Amino acid sequence: MLFLIRAFSLLPLSVLYFLADYVIYPLVRYVARYRLKLVRKNIRLSFPEKSEEEQNAIIDAFYHHFADILVEIFYGYRVSDEEMRERVVFENMEVLEDLARQKHGVIAYLGHMCNWEWIADVGKQFADKSIVEYNVYRKQKNQKSDQAMLLLRSKRGGECVEKNMLLRKLVQLRYADHPFVIGLIADQKPSPRNAHTWTTFLHQDTSFLDGGEVLARKFDMGVVYANITSPKRGYYRIHFELITDDASSMSEDAITLAYARHLEANIHQQPARWLWTHNRWKRTREGYEKRMRQREEKLRNMGQ
Repeated sequence: MLFLIRAFSLLPLSVLYFLADYVIYPLVRYVARYRLKLVRKNIRLSFPEKSEEEQNAIIDAFYHHFADILVEIFYGYRVSDEEMRERVVFENMEVLEDLARQKHGVIAYLGHMCNWEWIADVGKQFADKSIVEYNVYRKQKNQKSDQAMLLLRSKRGGECVEKNMLLRKLVQLRYADHPFVIGLIADQKPSPRNAHTWTTFLHQDTSFLDGGEVLARKFDMGVVYANITSPKRGYYRIHFELITDDASSMSEDAITLAYARHLEANIHQQPARWLWTHNRWKRTREGYEKRMRQREEKLRNMGQ
């Protein structure tokens, strides 16, 4: 795995895009038909106002984008900081940096939009070099895949923090002498025990992880949303949008719901750029509640 990453990263981006267009895209889209039924269902339910022709156009554009992301991840292993600054432009950075200094810490929410991996480069572009960047990740079951992901992300900057260690890390950072920013992707489906916040999202009843909100309120952190768009192939624009500069005063669920609204608006900007292969609506609210009742019943039986 690591050998392949290093080998592919040596190829020019133009060659990698050729492979994306004429090898990866047809293989994934037409041969393997990778999660095509799920992608079609997700897009149909998310955009009921669009015609079948418009929905099919989004599906086709998504698979082209998916192929691009795969090769860009490899390319990101060796790309220079100078080239990355041209390809990834951060806007409204002063909001992020001011919050980091004023509140000591900031949670920067984002979604699996465009090339979310390249946003880790933000730490190299802070004007205030005392600000430290951390990125939350979920440990992969496959050890080689986990090592590869950490290698790729560490190349772009910032320290990776496994999600189960985030609370401990925040406690440590409270006593640190530097401001910090934590990048948090929270747009995938939560486990039944974490499905607390529900809202209508892309026309569907959807549960969102609320861990980021809980931590932001507990540690009185600033919260922003990183709106990611792509003006053209291989180039990305990240605009930081303020959610709150006073998390501790926010009502319960307010931050999570604000994140959902920002993410939804971001998806509508460029529908094909979200990760539609994720089974986001696998469980209904009734399904989550049933799973929780079964879990509680099992725990009661174990205690008898």
